[in-house]
Parts: sequence; structure tokens; C-alpha cells
Amino acid sequence: MIAVINYGAGNLPNAVRALKHVGADLTVTDDPAVVRNAPAVVLPGVGATRDTMQSLERLGLAEVLPEVVAGGRPFLGICVGMQVLCAVSEEFGQHACLSIVPGTVQRLPGGQKVPQIGWNQVRFTEQYAQHPLFADIPNESEFYFVHSYYCNLPDPALIAGETDYGRIFPSVLLRDNLAAVQFHPEKSGRIGLQLLQNFVALSRATA
Repeated sequence: MIAVINYGAGNLPNAVRALKHVGADLTVTDDPAVVRNAPAVVLPGVGATRDTMQSLERLGLAEVLPEVVAGGRPFLGICVGMQVLCAVSEEFGQHACLSIVPGTVQRLPGGQKVPQIGWNQVRFTEQYAQHPLFADIPNESEFYFVHSYYCNLPDPALIAGETDYGRIFPSVLLRDNLAAVQFHPEKSGRIGLQLLQNFVALSRATA
């Protein structure tokens, strides 16, 4: 059973629909107790990190999510669900995030249209090119992005995929059973569904 966190994110219905399409057994919840005991967790997201953190804190989930990740259960963050894993965000003024991984959420550089809205390539880093999350997904496949900020991750061991948009930024984060993506797999067609299917398979394998 995958707990899909409902904290008011606008992409929740699309994420749920896509996960069900690939056969996920899931429950949509904002209950910290359900999330704490779930075998796997998905944190979808759109919008700003500050708003997301305020919602997670109000619901009592900001304390639970680091516990879930530390417990080794499969976890997938999507878009802002990736960004809030970092220590700090600079969006609308510096503020703390979940501090699950070291890093700072920073604005995409000038020279390109911001926000980035549309398709862009994801290049798998060599150390993760054969990771099960990428099974049956060709390297440099295109995924759908909608964001103005990105995760600046100081530890290269966390970076499983990179994308070029004015600068090269981490678009996939991996550490043990923790996975997160800056793009929206639920809006990325067949390739995005494949990634979600791979996550579901990983979740079942560790159940």
C-alpha cells in the first residue's frame, strides 16, 4: 500500500490517476499515523516550498516524513515534493525545509524563460544509469517540467539525473530507498508512467 500525501497540492488527482494506471495499491491521506505506518510514500507537489512546508507542518507531517525516509521505506517526491527534501529554500525568502538531504532550493538562472514549462531531457548519471527506477527508460528521455526553482545538491552521490536549462541542475535524486524527481512523471506520457511503474515495483520488492 502506497500512501499518497494530500496536503492540498494541485497535481494530486493526476498523480493518483497515473499511479492507479500502473497498478499501484494506494491510499490518499493527510493522516500522520497512516503515513508513518505506510510501506511506501509518495509526496506530490506544485507551487512554492514555503506554502508546502506550512501545509506539512500544519498537518503534523513535517516531523513524520524524515522518520519514514530514515526507516528505509520507498519514498518518491515529485517536483516541490523533491525540493522540500532539502535543508533550505530561497523561494520567497530563505526558510527551512525538511533537511532530509543537504541542499538549497535556488531560482533557475536568467537567460531562459522562467518558469521552465515543457519537455526537457534527463541525463542519467553514470553511477545510477542501471538503477531499477530507470528500467526500460532510455537515457536522455524527455519529461515534462513546470518549475522556477531547483535543488542545488552539494553531494554528487545524491544526483541520479541531470537536466540543462540555463545551467545543469539535478532533476533526479536517489539515496537508498529515497527517490525524487523535479519533473512531473504523471504528465510525462509513456515514459513518465514507466518511471511510476518502476517505483511501484520497487515498493513491492521491499514490502
